[in-house]
Amino acid sequence: MSVNHSSESKSLWGHAWTELKRDKAAVFSMIVIGGYVLLAALTFFGVIAGEWSKEIGASYSAPSLDALFGTDIFGRSVVYKTLKGAEMAIGIGFSTATISTVIGVTLGLTAGYFGGKVDEFIVWFYTSMASIPYIMLLFAVTMVLGKGTSSLFLALGITSWVGLCRLVRGEVMRHKQREYIQAAAALGAGNTRRMFKHILPNIFHIVIIQFSLRFQQAIKSEVILSYLGLGVQGQPSWGTMIDDSKLELARGVWWQLTAATVAMFVLVLALNLLGDALRDSLDPKLKGKA
Repeated sequence: MSVNHSSESKSLWGHAWTELKRDKAAVFSMIVIGGYVLLAALTFFGVIAGEWSKEIGASYSAPSLDALFGTDIFGRSVVYKTLKGAEMAIGIGFSTATISTVIGVTLGLTAGYFGGKVDEFIVWFYTSMASIPYIMLLFAVTMVLGKGTSSLFLALGITSWVGLCRLVRGEVMRHKQREYIQAAAALGAGNTRRMFKHILPNIFHIVIIQFSLRFQQAIKSEVILSYLGLGVQGQPSWGTMIDDSKLELARGVWWQLTAATVAMFVLVLALNLLGDALRDSLDPKLKGKA
């Protein structure tokens, strides 16, 4: 029975990949996201925008052929700062999504599989967290952990796992009574093997979809925290650039806000489109694969 179920699972993934390749919006989104990841890697290794802090002109120079998006108050290139901000956005998105996914999947699997007191405790825990407005919880955790990039990653990760935990718990409760799990138990598979070897692969489409959602949410949350003065320190991010523009707009300096907003808009839009495409192609209910 487990072999047949595994074959169906592989068929679902193959069908999903075929559907994604047919979706022009999904393909375009993957290209855009891949471009941002490449930019992030190039800036990380200093191939481009390595001298983003270098003065290239007068303070608040307007956009020109020499400086495409002008300069900031210190005469630094806004284009270089925007490119460097892509590195921070990808880093924040990936790190936060990874942390929240690990926490959400682990707790969701544990609660859904074991049930009883374990389930009651985990449900109480995530219900308590969900009852606190997200931005207030994020602000409080950030204040406790302090400023800094590592603290920001951790704060975003440990405050954004509740939705995934709830979804995983519900799916595990449905799957643990199915025949392929009973067959695995009859063959001597332990709890850990049944949870991670048999159940998790069959609900992994939910994890992938939620990962893309956590990714974009982290990018937007960083902007909010930077606007409040609790974001990235010591290097450019789109959030700090938007925060700087608060005073710049009064002087008619619009180019730093425009550059950061456009860069963030394109990435978040691509992530949204890809998330929708992943949901449509991977959700068995939508594709009649359940």
